[in-house]
Amino acid sequence: MTPLKYLQAYPSAVQDKVRQLIAQQRLGEHLATRYPGRHDVQSDKALYGYVAALKQRHMKQAPAIDKVLYDSKLDVVQRALGLHTAISRVQGSRLKAKKEIRVASLFKSAAPEFLQMIVVHELAHLKESEHNKAFYQLCQHMLPDYHQREFDLRLYLTWRELPSTNTPHPQE
Repeated sequence: MTPLKYLQAYPSAVQDKVRQLIAQQRLGEHLATRYPGRHDVQSDKALYGYVAALKQRHMKQAPAIDKVLYDSKLDVVQRALGLHTAISRVQGSRLKAKKEIRVASLFKSAAPEFLQMIVVHELAHLKESEHNKAFYQLCQHMLPDYHQREFDLRLYLTWRELPSTNTPHPQE
């Protein structure tokens, strides 16, 4: 049985269905049907605007975000699809914290639904640092189908790592 590293926490029945799609070379087709588009948020400036708009809509009281960018160094293998950081610096007698959000560059060519899910995830970390019940409730508040999109994103990552097939890329 082939291990599905992005889907290890899911029940074996779900994993078996995914393995069946892979064996039939239909996983890419399945994803392309569900997520046919590709977003147009291609620059760091556009990404900052996108994140700021989502933050304004759902988290007006959260701390300001100082920097948002695509990061080619984020490693999907280490499960870092996005990253939030708070960099603290002493300036005179004050402690100043800068909030940053980084999104893995591979999502420049992904479906808009996947980018939105990652941004919602990282925004939720502005209020909840741990992946606890409150964190996931906040994610669902911002994106009601958050859990489905997270699962589908895991399918997308699984598909990306499959040996080359004749199946077209889900977003191309």
